[in-house]
Amino acid sequence: MSEYADELVANRAEKDDFFAEHPQSPIPPEHRDDFSGLNYFDPDETYRVAAVATVHDDPEPVEMETTAGAPVRYLRVVTFTFELDGETYELAGYRQESDDGEGLFVPFRDKTTGQETYRHGRYMELEPEGELSDGDPVTLDFNLAYNPFCAYSETFSCPLPPEENWLETEIRAGERTTDF
Repeated sequence: MSEYADELVANRAEKDDFFAEHPQSPIPPEHRDDFSGLNYFDPDETYRVAAVATVHDDPEPVEMETTAGAPVRYLRVVTFTFELDGETYELAGYRQESDDGEGLFVPFRDKTTGQETYRHGRYMELEPEGELSDGDPVTLDFNLAYNPFCAYSETFSCPLPPEENWLETEIRAGERTTDF
């Protein structure tokens, strides 16, 4: 295995420990004893893609529906353009209106959604180094795609990926559906 894959597997083991043991785990307490870890696609560097950023100087608000019903407002601050299997795709990156940090929220659906992955989609979070500018290269690593906490317990309310972030391809990377 590559150094990258080893690191990814170690990070996943750490997350599994958190889910199994931590009081703030999204796994309901009655299921933790039987919890043996999350299901993941095998690490695949094909899904670490080079994207180009297009920054939105005047970010548009986007209302995202949630699993609990009450929508939440985000700002579309950047669009990432990338290629996968010879096709070009775009994903928007968001920040909550009240958040002035550097982190970006990238919720998405793909052709595995509801089949092999959580029925409402998955998330990625990016922490670019410094302020992004148009044309900046950014690595989107779908191996880090994860299920929101609402995939494990209905006590959580999670934003649903807006239609603009529905990819017409399979992203066979990151977390899969986990039953317990």
